[in-house]
Amino acid sequence: MNEGERAMRRAFELGLAYLDKLDGRHVGPTVDATEIADRIGGPLPEDGRDAVAVVEELAAAAEPGLVASLGPRYFGFVVGGALPAAQAADLLTTAWGQNAALHALSPAAAAAEEVAGRWMLELLGLPGGASVGLPTGAGLGNAIGIAAGRHRVLERAGWDAEERGLYGAPEIRVVLGDEAHATVLTALQYLGLGRERVVRVASDAQGRMRAEPASEAIAEWDGPVIIVTQAGNVNTGAFDPIPALAGAAEAHGNAWLHVDGAFGLWASVSPRLRHLVDGVARADSWSTDAHKWLNAGYDCGFVATADPAAHRAAMAGSGAYLMRTDAQRENWEWTLDSSRRARGFALYAAIRSLGRAGVRALVERCCDLASRMAEGLAAAEGVEVLNDVVLNQALVRFSDDDERTRQVIARVQADGTAWLGGTVWQGRAAMRISVSNWSTTEADADATVAAILRAHHS
Repeated sequence: MNEGERAMRRAFELGLAYLDKLDGRHVGPTVDATEIADRIGGPLPEDGRDAVAVVEELAAAAEPGLVASLGPRYFGFVVGGALPAAQAADLLTTAWGQNAALHALSPAAAAAEEVAGRWMLELLGLPGGASVGLPTGAGLGNAIGIAAGRHRVLERAGWDAEERGLYGAPEIRVVLGDEAHATVLTALQYLGLGRERVVRVASDAQGRMRAEPASEAIAEWDGPVIIVTQAGNVNTGAFDPIPALAGAAEAHGNAWLHVDGAFGLWASVSPRLRHLVDGVARADSWSTDAHKWLNAGYDCGFVATADPAAHRAAMAGSGAYLMRTDAQRENWEWTLDSSRRARGFALYAAIRSLGRAGVRALVERCCDLASRMAEGLAAAEGVEVLNDVVLNQALVRFSDDDERTRQVIARVQADGTAWLGGTVWQGRAAMRISVSNWSTTEADADATVAAILRAHHS
């Protein structure tokens, strides 16, 4: 074997060894980044090393700083895991080394992205004629959807944003809830629309944007409007009133409705959860993550728009050397990045391995487990569940005390049975439980509840 073959085989062996002990390992890291940097750092090496030795050294040094977020008892963020087929496809993606920007660079990558994108539209109940793109995640998907909206509402107002910029452009009113995700504000920052030049609409006790003041903010503005709504609050899982917001957007005449559905949009796949996303197909653009609830592995977002012309106008560039043809899909024309990993292969593999029924079962099982954990915790003295558990999120507070709640979170993290994060909800500290891993079982949920209660009673 040559050096490349030996290195790939050794990396594969080390990866399998890690996965083999994943279920039983301490879920959180046991050292911090500073210690890892000390292990792998030092002066810039003058000479190189054999690839196998580099792989082995990196694996040994990094192992104690790894977080078992692929495992079944990681509930800290909505990050999901990685389905076996998606992991295997990702290994192939690395071996193939395809640049997914252009059809000419990889017809295979272009085909995988086209097929997976079409399947995503069908899974999520979105219009079949919508345009699609695969950004790194839903955060950049938000930026792309809002950029398409910026193009269209300004064009209707007689302004070409891509050619003329925003200097002297008609002012766009941006309406969003005060529980909008941080990535929405970052998207507005990227696009020159400003983090503060927005109308923030008050939310109810579950974090849902209030329909009446939102509709009023839309109706009273004569100029172009972009509305950003949330399908799945990052803390509670609650959904904004999408039908009312869609109606207000339609009545306005020059409005664009974007749905930030990073994980909540997946409620569309379940008949018993689908009511949560009523009206979502009436929006103009949608963003979600495949590396969250679909468990396609990291670096795989999804964005779609009902207006392909606006989407492409906001994203596409030009260059004589790019060998672009109208007959072929050019992946880079629908996202912010050009040269990139061929993330469509893992997305295709995830959907193909599950099918519609498997995706539905995955989503429903996670929701059932979130409810099971919330019920088990709520039955204990001094434990309060703060939200209506409508999806896969539960917020928990201990002894109605901020410091006590933070102590319980820290003890659970130190214990290592599971990992859960903290948040602040409506001014109070809370533990946040996010269930989104394909491999989590009832036994994992029960073991986690037991670990939490041990921490609470200690």
